[in-house]
Amino acid sequence: MYVVESKGGGVVLMIAALILLGTWPALFNLLERRGRKPQHTFLDYCLFNYIVAILFALTFGQIGKSTEETPNFITQLHQDNGASVGFAVAGGILLCLGNIGTQYALAYTNLSITEVVSSSLTVVGGTILNYFLDGRINRAEILFPGVVCFLIAAITGLLVHASNVDDHNTKLGRKSKGWLRNVTAKEDGDPLPPHGLTKDALDDSARGVPVDVEKAGAKSEASSARGSAQFLAEVESRRSIKVVGNGVLIGVSILCFNGACYALFSPAFNLATNDQWHRLPEGVPHLVVYTAFFYFSTSFFLFSSIVNTIFMYFPILGAPKSSIPEYLKDFKGRHWAVLAGIICGLGNGFQFMGGQAAGYAAADSVQALPLVSTIWGVVLFGEYFRSSKRTYLLLAGMLVMFAAAVGLLMGSAGTRQQ
Repeated sequence: MYVVESKGGGVVLMIAALILLGTWPALFNLLERRGRKPQHTFLDYCLFNYIVAILFALTFGQIGKSTEETPNFITQLHQDNGASVGFAVAGGILLCLGNIGTQYALAYTNLSITEVVSSSLTVVGGTILNYFLDGRINRAEILFPGVVCFLIAAITGLLVHASNVDDHNTKLGRKSKGWLRNVTAKEDGDPLPPHGLTKDALDDSARGVPVDVEKAGAKSEASSARGSAQFLAEVESRRSIKVVGNGVLIGVSILCFNGACYALFSPAFNLATNDQWHRLPEGVPHLVVYTAFFYFSTSFFLFSSIVNTIFMYFPILGAPKSSIPEYLKDFKGRHWAVLAGIICGLGNGFQFMGGQAAGYAAADSVQALPLVSTIWGVVLFGEYFRSSKRTYLLLAGMLVMFAAAVGLLMGSAGTRQQ
């Protein structure tokens, strides 16, 4: 079995995981905005996520000689380690629920804010649990200021979302309830006139009065520029999950649910590999990280398949209805869903390998993935284009807090004593 023993190696794996785990939600968002049904995307994603876990187990988990303390993957499949397997299975189910929530939250909020709030709640809960489960191997004087930075980033992220909603309402000619109240207030949801134009803009155009295409979203070469009213209206018309007229509170509630699931899945995996509660029979070695990752991903795959098959026939949160035959015929965008599964599988594997080497509390630094997601949000989806100065200032503050947080959590890394 291949083991990463150095703190430096663990940090390198965390950085790689940070980039990978910040990328797969962007592919989910891309497909949903292009109209692909979320149930189809998730089924493709979870299958290839599982394939990656199997490859980790059969390669890294089988490298080198098997010993009594660190048996190889196949050797562990026959050992009496059911208690640790149970924690790994629970972690996979929790991650599945969090990922499903993330998929729907992306439609109700946006890529950047979904990752900000979910990741911050994950750190506030999960990192503290991992710190004590790991026997305090991480430096508390560095770790906990990092947790505080994550919390500040989460609060700032909610304010960014509220300000951005207000900017969108202004562009689309909707009445605004005030940028701060948009965190919990229900949007007016007034239907948009054709092409995103307000009634006043249509009247002005009919009279020959020049129309500001940035504010009115007039149909012209500039009307679909990123951040314009026409651009926003076109995105809403194409996406598979219809959210116009729904309250922002729904999105925030989903994010809180995500955060709770994400906060618990990493400690569950920690318990699976290190048996801090001494549930294994005497003489039975701890699950190696690759065996735990295999069981974790098996439960993730099975639970995801069941839940998303049910959601095909009984959709939730504005998603369209589907069926298994329709899914099997849907190849549009499938390659992106497959890539998302591979990327997430690699990211999870690297995170767990790094956590085993340097402590799972430090490995939670990968929850600064909004740094990556925000870049993808701007590059791929035009998020925050033509927003107000207030939104830009809040966004900058949020990213600074995340940068500080990831540096502090990685700086707190310790060395696990075997």
